Amino acid sequence: MSKHLTKRADDYSKWYNELVIKADLAENSAVRGCMVIKPYGFAIWEKIQAELDRMFKETGHENAYFPLFVPKSLFEAEEKNAEGFAKECAVVTHYRLQNDPDNEGKLRVDPEAKLEEELVVRPTSEAIIWNTYKGWIESYRDLPLLINQWANVVRWEMRTRLFLRTAEFLWQEGHTAHATKNEAVIEAKQMQEVYAEFAENFMAMPVVKGFKSDSERFAGAEDTYTIEALMQDGKALQAGTSHFLGQNFAKAFDVKFTTKEGKKEHVWATSWGVSTRLIGGLIMTHSDDLGLVLPPKLAPIQVVIVPIYKGDDQLDAISEKMNVFVKELRKKGISVKFDTRDTYRPGAKFAEYELKGVPVRVAIGNRDLENGTLEIARRDTLEKQTVAQDNAVVYIENLLKEIQSNLFKKALEYREEHTTLVNDFKEFKKVIKNKGGFVSAHWDGTEETEDRIKEYTKATIRCIPNNAKEEVGICVLTGKPSSRRVLFAKAY
Repeated sequence: MSKHLTKRADDYSKWYNELVIKADLAENSAVRGCMVIKPYGFAIWEKIQAELDRMFKETGHENAYFPLFVPKSLFEAEEKNAEGFAKECAVVTHYRLQNDPDNEGKLRVDPEAKLEEELVVRPTSEAIIWNTYKGWIESYRDLPLLINQWANVVRWEMRTRLFLRTAEFLWQEGHTAHATKNEAVIEAKQMQEVYAEFAENFMAMPVVKGFKSDSERFAGAEDTYTIEALMQDGKALQAGTSHFLGQNFAKAFDVKFTTKEGKKEHVWATSWGVSTRLIGGLIMTHSDDLGLVLPPKLAPIQVVIVPIYKGDDQLDAISEKMNVFVKELRKKGISVKFDTRDTYRPGAKFAEYELKGVPVRVAIGNRDLENGTLEIARRDTLEKQTVAQDNAVVYIENLLKEIQSNLFKKALEYREEHTTLVNDFKEFKKVIKNKGGFVSAHWDGTEETEDRIKEYTKATIRCIPNNAKEEVGICVLTGKPSSRRVLFAKAY
């Protein structure tokens, strides 16, 4: 297979799909709409998972696991949530197959093995979790209950794209219970901050923190807090959401606690989650026409060493020096690969690691060995530098920090350049069509206007920014009064 990618400027969607496959991140599976995450792609997810898991535990959360299957009656208990996900649900109706007497060697569903109650394959876990919490919560002493689970979910999407939208995907979902409304709101906002910190400090992906309009809110929530990122093609990506659920689920499942005063009250709830679509966001925030560009903090391999040699004697001499170097890097917590494969030429290895987005590449040949030097190349800018071997560990340590910082700076500059303030609908349509990015505009607050703007431009309200200032204005479409600007964009 050719390693050359379609250029982003020619066909961004095709570039993305090719990159996911050629960089060995994932591939389509035999199940329609589902993906196989390959080892290199899963290694990125493991890094994402490890950092987020640490952050969750630092904020007092514990991990648990709940069933994949949700009895239909439980799923229906909270009406708004059930209605919101109904069209995406896969449902189990039978529990056994049998030989088909009319078609030798084939199997069919055993009509006698119909389930007494159909089971929904979880699209999200609120129903099964809140039914469980009913048995866990009795008194104020049991609160707050701060639980997260790492799991898979199924949402039967018709149009799928690797990592960004698949019928099954991996994610984490936090579900918490609190004694007061204020505590639950603080929790939901705290998790938005955790997601934003992770996105910016580890993914090097700048995000806008805000809350959703009524029509974009999570089904069953009273408020949805979101982080929104901007991809290189000018489309927005919802990168993580945190929901204040009020008492909706507590009332649906009758989850009550006894207060200090001896009264019975329903608890207050939150849920929050991010998924493997973060890998899609990582790809589209930083990568280029040569392949992946990965921030060092999430790169499976941070440094690759490629020896350039003739004959086993030169390789042995280089290896002796580099084996010590590898140990020194690993002592610093740097992941490193010394690629001594003799089935690929150095140029082919360079291209492979460029495609896979390895942040730092070290090349060493016989002359470098004699001179006590190394050639060090950085993936983000493709710049090369000859560095003394004695200084190389410290140099690489600092270079990884610089690359991480540079990627964030570059992405932030792109977002700032592609955030446009507009005051009339003609300009709004022009920006959405030709420039893309975030459009900051006044909106009259009605779902009808929001729907009409989406119909005319395919742009939706990504969020009402947390830092949106009170500003007297008029709606960009209707001319009706508006008190603040919101962010519109086309989105994934």
